[in-house]
Amino acid sequence: MKVMTATEASRSLAAVLDQAEHEETIVVTRGGKHIAVIGPAPVVPGRMVKAFLARSAGTLDDDFEADVAAAREAVDDEMRGTWPDA
Repeated sequence: MKVMTATEASRSLAAVLDQAEHEETIVVTRGGKHIAVIGPAPVVPGRMVKAFLARSAGTLDDDFEADVAAAREAVDDEMRGTWPDA
């Protein structure tokens, strides 16, 4: 795990993001205190989301189901293809 100051991180944000993309975790400090952790984003395959929704059918409240439907409507076809295992 790499540690860098907030100033260093801001000056080299593109490099920090490249490191995170390559599975590295960076701890950002300010005044010697840890203030943030930058790392790879968790990946949740689309099949896991589908499985959760299938298992939860009939047990979710109407508001949640409406929120999921609205989210599906908001995602265009180009974005839809970027989810792994969707």
